Amino acid sequence: MSGIGGIGGGAGGIQQIMALRQQIMDRSQLLQQLHGPQGAGQAGAAQGTAAPQGPAQGFADTLKSALDGVNAVQAKAEGLGEAYQRGEVTDVAKVMLARQEAGVAFEATLQVRNKLLSAYQDIMRLGV
Repeated sequence: MSGIGGIGGGAGGIQQIMALRQQIMDRSQLLQQLHGPQGAGQAGAAQGTAAPQGPAQGFADTLKSALDGVNAVQAKAEGLGEAYQRGEVTDVAKVMLARQEAGVAFEATLQVRNKLLSAYQDIMRLGV
């Protein structure tokens, strides 16, 4: 993954997306533990109610900064593409790498959105 992160200046954005992905996976695992046997579910529920309250703001901030990073990568790729069309940038490899990086960042964001949507739907299906 370091090869993708090393392209251009978006290494921080990719790392943020990967950190967000890990948070989603951790929360999904917690939800799966809550759906387990009743004894384990009740013990996990007592711990689960205290833990998500603290990082909720951190999660929102992480999500916003990741989306801002993806937007910046896409704007950079668009700017390089327009500069190439005007003849200001002659390095086509640089333009293509920026476009590829923007594509990877968008695809990662799309996958995060899909996981969030899936988690939301799972939560909505929970019986109270």
